[in-house]
Amino acid sequence: MADISAALVMKLRKMSGQGMMDCKKALAETDGDLDKAMEMLRKKGLATMEKRAGRDTTEGRVVCCKSQDGKTAAMATLCCETDFVSKSDDFISLADKMARCILTCNAEEGADVVLSTTVDGKPFSEHITDTVSKTGEKTEVGDYKRFTLPGAGIVATYVHFNNKLGVMVEIECTSDDVSKAVKSVGNDIAMHVTAMNPVAVDKEGVDPDVLKKERTIAREQVKNKPENIIEKIVDGKVAKFLKDNCLVEQSFVKDDSKTVGQALNEAAKAAGGQAKIKRFVRFEIG
Repeated sequence: MADISAALVMKLRKMSGQGMMDCKKALAETDGDLDKAMEMLRKKGLATMEKRAGRDTTEGRVVCCKSQDGKTAAMATLCCETDFVSKSDDFISLADKMARCILTCNAEEGADVVLSTTVDGKPFSEHITDTVSKTGEKTEVGDYKRFTLPGAGIVATYVHFNNKLGVMVEIECTSDDVSKAVKSVGNDIAMHVTAMNPVAVDKEGVDPDVLKKERTIAREQVKNKPENIIEKIVDGKVAKFLKDNCLVEQSFVKDDSKTVGQALNEAAKAAGGQAKIKRFVRFEIG
């Protein structure tokens, strides 16, 4: 068996980020071959991932990143099993790596594209494997979405202080001056989505199946009413559902004297133009 020096163990530790004992054991089992020892540590991570494949990943972090010009923003969730690991240096470092690669993915959505995107010289999936070999927990990319503005506008983003909830809102504007004017209210709208969790931007965006379900529920609630007024009551209940759950119709959390749509329109009008919320995405872990 090769003599395993402390210097060699330290070198492997620096290369892999693994603990001293794990590095020493891997080197001992590979006769001091650094490349084989690194491969052994990687296999340890893969074995752990396979063993824990069925575990729930209800903890983790939401990460968000914007391009320098603010025209592109991306958000993703990195999930693990326990709150303890989600707060560890190894997991936070992995989340930072993910934040650096999500703007360059070759598609606008899907966890798989994040896994195959290269960061620090290798696919992100390999960074996950390396981290799993240290933490011993199942770790995976949950959600991923990227918005890119085709013209004037902003992508407002917000990640809650607990790092488990994040929002992106794409707002189309008629000019760059309007974009600057609505930036502040746009950020407030992103925070609003965090709190109020709307189902769609407006009533046109609500899934027809959702509306059908709401009508069914409403009709069941008033089935004992006179037949001639049931439909009117059902229509009223559905209208209230839309007002409560469509973003532009919701009362603005920062100023409930106006709706979200009114708050945005006022800011855009003050700059001599118009603004419209095109879409939003809200990711929550747990």
